Amino acid sequence: MSLESKEYELVLFGATGYTGRLCAEHITTNLPTDLRWAVAGRSTNKLSALVQEIKPLNPDRLQPRIESVELSKVDLINLARKTRLLINTVGPYHMYGTPVVEACANNGTHYLDVTGESPWVLEMIRKYHETAKANGAIMIPEIGIESAPADLVSWSLASLIRDQLSVGTKEIVMSIHDMNGAPSGGTIATVLGILDFYSLKDVMDSTKAWALSPTPGPKSVERPSLVTRFLGVRNVPDLGTLTTSISGGANRAIVHRSWGLMGGNSSLYGPRFHFNEYVKVRNAFIGVAVHFMIAVGMMALALPPIRWLLRKLVYAPGQGPTREVTSKERIEYRAIAIADQDTSTPKRAFAKMRYNGGLYYLTGVFLAEAAITILRDDTLPKKLGGGILTPAMLGQPFVDRLRKAGLILETQLLAD
Repeated sequence: MSLESKEYELVLFGATGYTGRLCAEHITTNLPTDLRWAVAGRSTNKLSALVQEIKPLNPDRLQPRIESVELSKVDLINLARKTRLLINTVGPYHMYGTPVVEACANNGTHYLDVTGESPWVLEMIRKYHETAKANGAIMIPEIGIESAPADLVSWSLASLIRDQLSVGTKEIVMSIHDMNGAPSGGTIATVLGILDFYSLKDVMDSTKAWALSPTPGPKSVERPSLVTRFLGVRNVPDLGTLTTSISGGANRAIVHRSWGLMGGNSSLYGPRFHFNEYVKVRNAFIGVAVHFMIAVGMMALALPPIRWLLRKLVYAPGQGPTREVTSKERIEYRAIAIADQDTSTPKRAFAKMRYNGGLYYLTGVFLAEAAITILRDDTLPKKLGGGILTPAMLGQPFVDRLRKAGLILETQLLAD
């Protein structure tokens, strides 16, 4: 069946979960009204209730149809064959995502998810990248809070430096400058469950700098100082005092995959490119404390009794912060890029990405706008023919759509 003759352009799988519901709202209110789409999941009753809830948000658009689907191989293959693109919000992905990826890769169906589970992503790349490429399936995991901001900020800065200075980028340092938000039950369940499935070594190996890159990383990359590696603290002009980011490893691996997929040493990023992510803190003392708290927390999560106890104290999967709480949420990233120039004072560029609103709604925005970018715009993945790719590969069309949806992304060259 050709892409044009498929029943749907888009299917939202897991639409009644916390993130899925928010994504459905954004599709309803912001995506083209002629979009042929469906919501899918196990409960027809819950899906029917969702459709009735979102209909008043935009009654003049094509309303979604309902697809009742079990997590069986037959059902997932049939679903993948019906649609050009499938958004998957059913997690934890290491438990439920593999057969969905397999069905889409084998049937040439474009695919998006919002996992942050690096070991699973590495496994999917090894198993299905070549199949997806052969069948023309554009598949982009980690296109939510992890790891779209880091990847898009890095691509935007590297593009600016290449366009304005005609050189590559040596380093990008990004910080989570300001954040007010709470995790959903699904996110917490994923964090607590991943060490039931993968070893701590698997997790650490999958977040190594170049773990996801299709080509080896540059050999001349400068490592962070001994102080930063041991104490976690780094001071960066225009960003301030920074410390370890719990999402830094996963985001770095995706950014470096973008470098590799776009040509590695010959890409717009350049032959000596590397990326690091941190969190802004008020002072070095707090930074050291945060660094060691994260290290101790990771070791504690490796203990099954600790994970069991935490499961009793947090949101259940499918639940999350209330609308009243999320209305006060926000997130801002800032980044500095160093041009790859052989001088003692290379040019620098600055970026700011900010979103005022619910962080999980932003995840829904990333999913929906990426979907319509793939379906309706001319992008690099179409030229490459598919594979397991990254958010940055959707390029300027994706950035433009996100800006229209309320995301602020600004870049500029800094004065000497």
